[in-house]
Amino acid sequence: MRSSFFTRGSSVSRLLAAFGLLLAGTLLWAADSEPAADVERVVVLVRVDSIIHPVAEEFLVDSLARADDLGAEAFVLELSTPGGLLTSTRNIFTAMLEAETPVVVFVSPRGSQAASAGFFLLMAADVAAMAPGTNTGAAHPVGGQGEEIEGPMGEKVEKDAAATIRSLATRSGRNAELAEEAVLESRSFTADEALESGLVDILAANLQELLQELDGTEVSREGRDTVVLQTASARVERLEMSGFQKFLSTIAHPNIAYILMTLGGLGLYFELSNPGAVLPGVVGGICLILAFFALSVLPVNYAGVALIILAMIFFIAEIKVTSYGLLTVAGVISLILGSLMLFKSADPAIRVSLELIISMAVFTLVVVTFLVSMVIRSHRAQVATGAEGLLHKHGVTRTQVGRRGKVFVHGEIWNASADEEIPAGSPVEIVSVDGLTLRVRLETGQTLQSNGEGT
Repeated sequence: MRSSFFTRGSSVSRLLAAFGLLLAGTLLWAADSEPAADVERVVVLVRVDSIIHPVAEEFLVDSLARADDLGAEAFVLELSTPGGLLTSTRNIFTAMLEAETPVVVFVSPRGSQAASAGFFLLMAADVAAMAPGTNTGAAHPVGGQGEEIEGPMGEKVEKDAAATIRSLATRSGRNAELAEEAVLESRSFTADEALESGLVDILAANLQELLQELDGTEVSREGRDTVVLQTASARVERLEMSGFQKFLSTIAHPNIAYILMTLGGLGLYFELSNPGAVLPGVVGGICLILAFFALSVLPVNYAGVALIILAMIFFIAEIKVTSYGLLTVAGVISLILGSLMLFKSADPAIRVSLELIISMAVFTLVVVTFLVSMVIRSHRAQVATGAEGLLHKHGVTRTQVGRRGKVFVHGEIWNASADEEIPAGSPVEIVSVDGLTLRVRLETGQTLQSNGEGT
């Protein structure tokens, strides 16, 4: 009886287990047969509206890595740049080519440009887009100071740049011949011209229109599966520079770097002409360090830097040498010449503006003239402390003063002597100081009194 009970129990257990497996299988089948829930699609958006330098490079490379981590549908770079450094540009488009996320470069808003280095980034994109009223091109390579590179080196650089742009354009099926002309002949193209000639793929007025145009676009890369973009309803996640990156990007501008360099020089000049002021020296040192950072990431003509430093030397020498203003004039001329040469470039956006140069030269001239006049005035002023500070001061005799006596000067009573007897209460003038004894004489216009009568 007992055995029969356990046998029936085992059968029930098997039955329940089988039922459970059947139920689990049914649920899994039902889950597989239901349509998959829509996965949220993300488009990563970044914007660069500065020259291409190491700060922009760091930001863009990090942003591309972030887009890959998010599994973004597309990476959109809104670009507006007059150009920049070739090394930073190459590092950026290398990261673009290696990114898992399809990259879209969008020259926007109206009035923007993707010149020089920006043209290389546009050609490296999986999808190139421009807004109406924008332009691109003018990518002819120049030297660090904007000069034409001549000789074998110039030919080598040109051929390398032309080969690079052909490779980038061909990879995306764009007009490689016109892209090469932008490098070799500095050709520029409006948005309409670029679209008609096959340099860009899309013309869009704004980001929303761009995402609509991108929707359904096939992106194919060598060695990878073709991707169909679905951006119409994608969520846009904007990535921005950190506060520190924005700060560095701001000072890495020719005008800002020039202002920092000039203010730094004036701060140190003020400290040297007025030792102990402290604050001008500290502020000047900080400005110079920030200026040196900017100079390290910008194409700098070191002859211009040398002329600006020479100008500071002339200004400091004006304090020590009596040149009747000649050193100040030489300093201002050196400052202006150095400023004009500091960021010589083929593109005005990578040069110091002439208006700023004139303004800073006038400001520097005013400051230096003011400080030099203060130094000259202090050198000419009479000594007001110590024994020399008592010369030609006036006092009153407290006792009769002859070979010895007492006088009251500056709230103090001093030993005194005189060449003639001076009665007590007479106004006197100090003519010399001998240790702790003052040599005095009767003030001009006073007469000695003898027995109550004038002599």
